[in-house]
Amino acid sequence: MTEIARYSAAARLERIPISSFQRQIMWILGFAFFFELGDVNTFSYAVPAILSQWHLSISEISFIVSATFFGMFVGAMSGGWLSDRIGRKRALIYTTLWYSGFSLLNALVLGRLGLLSTRLLTGMGLSAMSVIGTTYISEMIPATKRGTYQGLIMTIGLLGIPVTAYVARFLIPLAPWAWRLVFVWGSAGALFAFLASRLEESPRWFEKHGRMAEAEEALSRIEERARAELGELPVPREPAPRKAATHTYRDLFSGVYLRQTIILIVAWICQTLGFYGFMAWVPTLLVSHGFSLVNSLAWSSTISLGAVPGALIAALISDSWERKWLITVVALIVAACGLTYGMSFKTTSIITFGFLVAMFLQTFAPLMFAYTPEAYPTEIRSSGMGLVYGLGRLANTVGPLLVAFFYSHYGYTSVFVYIAVCWVLVAVTIGGFGIRTQGRLLEQLSEDPKTLTVV
Repeated sequence: MTEIARYSAAARLERIPISSFQRQIMWILGFAFFFELGDVNTFSYAVPAILSQWHLSISEISFIVSATFFGMFVGAMSGGWLSDRIGRKRALIYTTLWYSGFSLLNALVLGRLGLLSTRLLTGMGLSAMSVIGTTYISEMIPATKRGTYQGLIMTIGLLGIPVTAYVARFLIPLAPWAWRLVFVWGSAGALFAFLASRLEESPRWFEKHGRMAEAEEALSRIEERARAELGELPVPREPAPRKAATHTYRDLFSGVYLRQTIILIVAWICQTLGFYGFMAWVPTLLVSHGFSLVNSLAWSSTISLGAVPGALIAALISDSWERKWLITVVALIVAACGLTYGMSFKTTSIITFGFLVAMFLQTFAPLMFAYTPEAYPTEIRSSGMGLVYGLGRLANTVGPLLVAFFYSHYGYTSVFVYIAVCWVLVAVTIGGFGIRTQGRLLEQLSEDPKTLTVV
């Protein structure tokens, strides 16, 4: 055994300065998230045209949206479990090919039942990829830059939302069937499978599964690459004992992990209801409120541009202040801006506050994606992320029905009151009960029970 091999994968990864290795991860995962995040929004942009061509009601559309989120629940749960068993890299490739393939099938369906089925299956791949990608980022990027790189990767990925919005804006008016082309666009994420060959498997995952030789090979390649660019690397911290895998899925529901699981489930449910209550329904609600389809798509496209600066804000602040408090403050800002949007009926106000909501939603997302994996140990990190993220998606199977109920019984503004309440609950949950995570190693956070009881 060489001297360096005495150190854990965590100790060796954490002392590697930022180099082309981390930047390559940023661009490759950014590509996967570009099409994943774009695909999440393709249906909301296609809905007005589908409503017109197929003569569907808001309630029928809400059932299709609910099916998508049920698929997201299944995908997050199974994707997290799969990643903890076969590895982050392989699971990323499989799930990206899955969502890309079913996105293409969305373009070929002939009726509402077929569309419901393909949206459900697409949703499975989308959320599975998000869970695994987020876990991979947390394990491969040093603690001092974990939040920053989550924000940068989301910034690249979030470009998929305005790009998809403008693709939809120009394609959909071409013909009654042209909404199908938006789903063809979404299937291009399959190209990730070719790019993924440049990624390394997580050495932390190898180590926790007792595959020490493969962990050593991956670490050696990473270190050689960094050394060639930066010169001699810093000495790792004192070697930590390498424990055999002792955590199983059931640990998510016992001891200190149960408390974290409950907190994160509540937060993810409320943020998902609040997030998609706004973003998925803006074009349709504007049309139903009396605005033309062309204006609705144009305004929605403009509003969606807020996503990119929002993620950049997250990249700038995520590692500078305690993430728990950042999440709390941003959730309250979203609640205030969303409520103001719902009370606005002038074009300038709609665009301004819609833009602000879209921006701060995407400031919130990278913060929450960086925060959640920090609560669990490596053996169940992806499973834990999948559980809480998936239950949030499952809750949103009733989210569209709630939006339809509030809109039908209490009007347009009531939808945004409901959305604001969801975001206030997120702020109370994380601000009141969440753990502190700023700049701390994953192993310190997730494997020392004392850290999970500190508010």
